[in-house]
Amino acid sequence: MWTCPVCGRPFANRNQTHSCGPLGDVDRLFEGCASQVRECFERVLAAARRAGPLTVLPERTRVAFQVRMSFAAFQPRRRWLDGHVVLARELPSPRFRRIEVFSARNVLHAFRLHAPDEVDDEVAAWLAEAYRVGAQEHLR
Repeated sequence: MWTCPVCGRPFANRNQTHSCGPLGDVDRLFEGCASQVRECFERVLAAARRAGPLTVLPERTRVAFQVRMSFAAFQPRRRWLDGHVVLARELPSPRFRRIEVFSARNVLHAFRLHAPDEVDDEVAAWLAEAYRVGAQEHLR
């Protein structure tokens, strides 16, 4: 792991490109949001933690989850929670708003959550698979 000497954030790769800035506060990101938005986030975080230990990185506009690499990120909005997971494959689901292929083993899957009960077994499975990508198990 390499740690940026300016912002202190750890990365899997030395001199990795990032928006260098101090980490923020999770609570501040949810100011002005409906209560169900925070509840969605707490359920997503609990589901991700079931996959294993992770670091929560509150940035200026989003919260990222990291093992060796960031594997998921969430942007609170007033009435919903936008999120994405990074998988090592394309996974079709009508729940994904978009899928962006960055490379054969780096595929972003974006989704939106409006209510806590939407954090179901399917979302938990996405997070568990993304966690393994964050741990770089797919490279072994």
